[in-house]
Amino acid sequence: MTRPVSRQTLPRAQLIAERTFTAVSHFLHIEAVSGIVLLLAAAIALLWANSPAAASYHALWHTSLSIGLGSHVVSQTLHFWVNDALMTVFFLAVGMEIRREVHAGSLSSIRLAALPLAAAAGGVIVPALIYLALNGDVLQRQGWAVPTATDIAFALGVLALLGKSISGSVRVFLLALAIIDDIVAVLIIAVFYSGGLDYSGLLIAALGVLMVMAMRAIGIGLAWMYVVPGAILWAGLLKTGVHPTLAGVVLGLMTPVLSRRSHALPLDTATHAIDAIGTQSKTASPDPVAMALPLKQLRQAQRDMLPPVTRLQMALHPWVAYGVMPLFALANAGVTLNGVDLAADGAQGVMFGVLIALVLGKPLGVIATSWLVVRLGWCSLPAGVTWPGVMLIGLLAGIGFTMSIFIASLAFDSVNLLNAAKLGVLLASLLAAVLGLAWGGLQLRFRRHHHQAQTSGRA
Repeated sequence: MTRPVSRQTLPRAQLIAERTFTAVSHFLHIEAVSGIVLLLAAAIALLWANSPAAASYHALWHTSLSIGLGSHVVSQTLHFWVNDALMTVFFLAVGMEIRREVHAGSLSSIRLAALPLAAAAGGVIVPALIYLALNGDVLQRQGWAVPTATDIAFALGVLALLGKSISGSVRVFLLALAIIDDIVAVLIIAVFYSGGLDYSGLLIAALGVLMVMAMRAIGIGLAWMYVVPGAILWAGLLKTGVHPTLAGVVLGLMTPVLSRRSHALPLDTATHAIDAIGTQSKTASPDPVAMALPLKQLRQAQRDMLPPVTRLQMALHPWVAYGVMPLFALANAGVTLNGVDLAADGAQGVMFGVLIALVLGKPLGVIATSWLVVRLGWCSLPAGVTWPGVMLIGLLAGIGFTMSIFIASLAFDSVNLLNAAKLGVLLASLLAAVLGLAWGGLQLRFRRHHHQAQTSGRA
C-alpha cells in the first residue's frame, strides 16, 4: 500500500512556494491594493509622458499590432487594442457585477435600490449641469458626461484604506451607487458616443448573442468556450458603430446567476467522486484509468458549486484589477503637461469643468438628492449609514478615473481638449480621494474620542 506524503516531508522550497502563492493570492484580492496599483500606473504614465523619454511613451501606444486569419487581417494601434478590445474584459466584469446585484444584491428590489438610485441620479445630473454651465462652446459641451461616472475599484480601494471601522453598509451603498453610475455611463456611451450606425453589424452581433444563448441552453459551462461568440458579438458592435466594449456588458448581463442544472447536486457528485477516489487510493496498486472518471466528476462538481457569475468574477478580478485597468491607466493617463494649452480651444473650461463637477458636483448631487428623498419620506437611510457616511460616499463618488477617462476619449476629437479633460479627471480623482480619506479619518477620530469619553464616564 502506498503511503501519502505528509506536509512535513515536502521540500523546503516547495513549502516556501506554497506560502508565497497563498500570500500573493490573498494580496491580489485586497481592494485597497488594486486602487493603489491603479494610481501608480497613472502616476507612471504622467511622469513618463513628461520626461525626456516622452517620445517613447507616445510611440509605444501608436505601435501597430495586427491580428488576423488568412486574408482577414485587422491592423490597429496598441492604444486601440487596449481601449477597444482589452477594456471589454473590464466591461464584462462590470456587467457581471450588475447582474449579480440585480439578482440578489443591493439592486434586487425597489426598496433596496431606491436610495442608491436617487443618489446616483443626483450624482449624474448635478455634475453634468455644472460642467455645461462652465462650457458654452459646442465642442466643449461634448464632454458633459465625463464627470458623471465613478470608478468602482479606485473608490472602494480608497474606502478600504480607512479600515474595517467604516460600516459595511457604507461600502454597500457606495458599491450600489457606483454600479448604477456604470449603468448610466454604459447607456450614455451607447446613445451619445456611438457614430453613425451601420445596421448590418447588428446581424453579426445578433449571431454572437444567439450562439451564447444556444451554448447556455445545452449546458456548456466552460468560460473559454464563449470566447468565439464573444468575439463575434464584439466585431458586430464594432461594425455597427456602437462602442465594441459594450459587448462585455452584454455578455456580463447574460452570465447565469444560478449553477448549471444537472442530474445530481454538485455536492452529492463531489462526495461520490471522493469516495471512489478514496477506494482506489487504498488499493495496493491504484488504477489511474479507474480514477480518471471520478477526478473529472470532482472537477465538474467543484466548478458547479458556485454560480457562473460568481466564479467568473473571482477568476477575472486579479486580471482586471492588476492587468486591464492599470494598463488602461498607463495608456491613457500620460498627459503631456506642456502640451496642454489651457488658453486655446476652451481647454481651461473643459479642465475646470471636469474638476469642479467631480469634486464639488458629485458630493453635492449625491448628498442633496439623498437628503431630499429621505426628507420626503420616499426612502430611509440604511442601517449603519449616517449622514456623515453619506458625505463620505459623495466625496469618494468624485473619483471618476477609469470610466471618466474612457468617456473623455470618446467625447473629444481635439487632442488639446482631450488632454485637458484627462488632466481634470486626474486632478479631481486625486483630490476627491484625499478629501474622502481626510473626512473618513476625522469621522473615525471623532468616533474614537466619543467612545473614550463614554468609557471614562462610566468609570
